[in-house]
Amino acid sequence: MDHDDHVALIRDGVGGGTTWADLGSGSGAFTLALADLLGPGASIHSIDRDRAVLVRQSATLRDRFPSVALHSMVADFTTPLDLPALDGLVMANSLHFERDKARMLTRVIGYLRPGGRFILVEYDADRGNSWVPHPISFEVWTSLSAEVGLQQTRRIASVPSRFLGSIYAALSLIATPAQKPPERRQRRR
Repeated sequence: MDHDDHVALIRDGVGGGTTWADLGSGSGAFTLALADLLGPGASIHSIDRDRAVLVRQSATLRDRFPSVALHSMVADFTTPLDLPALDGLVMANSLHFERDKARMLTRVIGYLRPGGRFILVEYDADRGNSWVPHPISFEVWTSLSAEVGLQQTRRIASVPSRFLGSIYAALSLIATPAQKPPERRQRRR
């Protein structure tokens, strides 16, 4: 896959706001795709445990998208992070490294503003291998996303992959206050 493929995978999920994060960004393929889609004035927080890849992606982003602010953070996205309120975040081929997805996702979606966007790019499989230990199919993602409080989950793109069949991109939203269901009151007897 090349830059145009990365952009195409997430294009229909990016919108509304300019402060985003790429969790488990690796070499920065989707960080660059975000920069391309968000454009001048955007602010992207790129989080990865590997300082060397962050240094390389920072140099690449500065050369290709100089009007986008990149904030690199050497960290493990499964631990609490010091991030501003985000308009959106991308997890591209990083969630499959986490076994206990629900607990970690509950923390991660807390970084999003009401109405924020969560884009998942993942292998469409539920059995992995040594390189992709815990993939999550779109069908299972639909259930898990609802379980952790995300709404309106939908597939936005899919491409064939020589590893595990295909890769999909899904968009899920954080509820705005008006969208949250009213709390039920218990009747007094």
